[in-house]
Amino acid sequence: MLSRLHDKMSARRGLAALAVLGALIGASPAGAAELLVFERQGCVWCLRFDREIVPVYAKTEEGRLAPLRRLDIDEGDAPRVALAAPVRYAPTFVLVDEGREVGRIPGYVGEDAFWGLLANLTKKLPANP
Repeated sequence: MLSRLHDKMSARRGLAALAVLGALIGASPAGAAELLVFERQGCVWCLRFDREIVPVYAKTEEGRLAPLRRLDIDEGDAPRVALAAPVRYAPTFVLVDEGREVGRIPGYVGEDAFWGLLANLTKKLPANP
């Protein structure tokens, strides 16, 4: 009887430990910069961004500084950050750091413009130690 009780308690502790570990692994560090991508289903410019930028973004310096987090405007995805103004157009790219908007790029017109505008935004991020 005590053996079964001990087994149940051990199983519960193990599940609790796994849940905590999963939360820690999935959580982003406090204050980490992100590039929020506000998009909507069927947006031609969003699809072009997907095709031209997304495959290489994580491999770039900008991608290492501010990983992408995608949000659907129509789904009302809440970014849990302090935005300077509401996002109305897709795509809109909002660089955030420590939960606050650093700057934004409204729209997407091509690779060259995107990388140039993003480089200007990332210069506003605090220097990494």
